[in-house]
Amino acid sequence: MCGINGIISKIIEDKEPRIRVMNDRLSHRGPDDDGIWQDDEVALGHRRLSIIDLSEAGHQPMVSACGRYVMVFNGEVYNFRDLRGRFDYPWKSHTDSEVVLAAWSKMGSKCVELFNGMFAIAVWDKKEQSLSLVRDRVGIKPVYWSHTDKGFFFSSEVRALLASGMVSKKLNSDSVVDFLRYQTVQAPDTILDEVKMLLPGTVLCYQLKENQIAENSYWSSFEKAEKKTSDSYEEAKKQVRRLFFESVERRLVADVPFGAFLSGGIDSSAVVGAMANVSDNRIDTFNIAFSEDDFSEAPYARYIAELHKTNHHEILLKPDDFLHLLPDALSAMDHPSGDGPNTWVVSKMTKEAGITMALSGLGGDEVFGGYAIFNRMMALEKRKWLWKLPQPLRQMAGNSLATFKPGVASLKVKQLLEMKKYSFEEAFAISRQALMDPQLEGMLNLQKLPLHNPVEWLKRQNMGGDADVLSRVSVAEMTTYMQNVLLRDSDQMSMAHALEVRVPFLDHELVEYVLSLPDGIKRPVTPKRLLVESMSDLLPDYIVNRPKMGFVFPWRDWLKGEMHAYADERIRSIAQRDLFNENGVLDIWNRFLKGDASVTFSRVWPLVVLEEWVRGLGE
Repeated sequence: MCGINGIISKIIEDKEPRIRVMNDRLSHRGPDDDGIWQDDEVALGHRRLSIIDLSEAGHQPMVSACGRYVMVFNGEVYNFRDLRGRFDYPWKSHTDSEVVLAAWSKMGSKCVELFNGMFAIAVWDKKEQSLSLVRDRVGIKPVYWSHTDKGFFFSSEVRALLASGMVSKKLNSDSVVDFLRYQTVQAPDTILDEVKMLLPGTVLCYQLKENQIAENSYWSSFEKAEKKTSDSYEEAKKQVRRLFFESVERRLVADVPFGAFLSGGIDSSAVVGAMANVSDNRIDTFNIAFSEDDFSEAPYARYIAELHKTNHHEILLKPDDFLHLLPDALSAMDHPSGDGPNTWVVSKMTKEAGITMALSGLGGDEVFGGYAIFNRMMALEKRKWLWKLPQPLRQMAGNSLATFKPGVASLKVKQLLEMKKYSFEEAFAISRQALMDPQLEGMLNLQKLPLHNPVEWLKRQNMGGDADVLSRVSVAEMTTYMQNVLLRDSDQMSMAHALEVRVPFLDHELVEYVLSLPDGIKRPVTPKRLLVESMSDLLPDYIVNRPKMGFVFPWRDWLKGEMHAYADERIRSIAQRDLFNENGVLDIWNRFLKGDASVTFSRVWPLVVLEEWVRGLGE
């Protein structure tokens, strides 16, 4: 796992010192090695976190044997050993990076279709004077880029791009709205005007001579969701188990100490159980434990650790400890997010225990229908007839509900009923909103709010009615919340501690298979039934039927108590920025402090995060 940087420009002469500054900005991602390659119009930078083949032979940027290609690579290709035998190449290392470069030398960008892994790849073609950027299929590893009149720039992190001195810090007003709606900005946009995020499953090619960009998709979850399988439920269980175990086994290849995050929930317990079954060594597991019973998942994690005889690390953390660490967690946030500090804390503790790579259960809910939104969207699809009623009647019903039963849920139902006609994409987006549009209209100095980013993104995919509802929800979740909140946070917060996190549930072969299954097999009558019954020997009833907790902290109480001064100062500060209506922002904040049911902590916390992040820019 590493950090990558690049500058391609005919104008900029001092590329080497700029790339060095960008590399320095990514030092936390790659403390083991630092490399720069420069030609007339190109400079590539790399910071290395050594995971496979720890020798100097893995140094990057890496030049191909033929001398034509220069590559910087971030991530892991898990099937590199199988691929190595397919190519006649003068090997100098045992790294997956060299296998990627060898494959590219023989096949060009088509080789990425062979890779099973998580990756961001940049390859400079000396002959064609072109740069190719590639991101893995489901978006586990990020890569950001900027194309201005000064040139083309890319990096693993937004703030490294800014460190080049060639990219504007100007916020994008539409993206700010997106962030307040969904606690993130949906790719390919970012919070900044001049910075984009490469979409998952995409190859971007920049031609220096023509100064042009072209993007092509090599994988689409929408297409996989429309592909149908005729497997029975029993056969589906067998296939899920086989694919999951193969996924876990692939992700145990490493030349450094590794372990697993273990919350004691279904997903992390399945990962640890599979690890224990396929590994000859005792697994290290890590759980953040709380002395307060309301927060502690320790008994469940301990139960799984004892069941699989892991070397279990229970790290006691009090809420006060978390509050003390919070400023450092926020300062590590490369792109603003409404979530993330929890991952920063568990990654910090895991790294300090001597672990360099850890497996996580991230993705299980999205792939196997673990969220409440799966059932909600199925219910809405069955009630589409409601939108055949006259719109004034529906608006009256929505207004009455919001008046007599105030709260977030009522506001969402009201906004749903106000849709001109039923739309899966719009209904999904509304269900995932934090601040609702009427609230935003009072907080922002905008004549009109921009369109909902997820709605337009999902509509552009043209996933017609052939895909079952649950697969459509899975795809919507994976391409919005999972990619742009969970995976982005997982990367930026774990790599802040030079910890690599691998996610077995997001193996593309497993994802493709589960998306192809009809609703009749996946329907979540009980939480993630297909997964649970496929791994019944790994998931005892004590775990399956436990209450879902996760990292739950008393944010509401903190924002009114211990964190009040910290949050209040930042909210009052952001309220005075040009984009915001000061009275509207302070009204939302005061309503939260007074206990208004329609303004929960997750509606005001993003304001604190955004102000803190903007301050980090020096703005």
